[in-house]
Amino acid sequence: MNELINKDNKWIIHFMGSLDRLLDNVEHLTANYRPTLGGERFFTDKEVSARLKVSRRTLQDYRNEGRIAYIQLGGKILYRESDIEKMLNDGYRSAYRQRIT
Repeated sequence: MNELINKDNKWIIHFMGSLDRLLDNVEHLTANYRPTLGGERFFTDKEVSARLKVSRRTLQDYRNEGRIAYIQLGGKILYRESDIEKMLNDGYRSAYRQRIT
């Protein structure tokens, strides 16, 4: 019971590892935090293209064709999260299977 606790103690090593994981999670949450404005989140074209796995040029085509709504403030393009979801829902096609008889 009178064991000296130092940095090589298994409990301390486990505790410090837990703190490191907690710090990593907090950093991840703060890096990806997007506050809402009027209950809506906004994304840049870079963020949207990364999420949808399309190029920024493809997003420009979507804007030009009227496929996706956007907001332009000066040279900055922003997309509402709800508009992105609407575009995805509008393009949704349910799976079907042809029956071979």
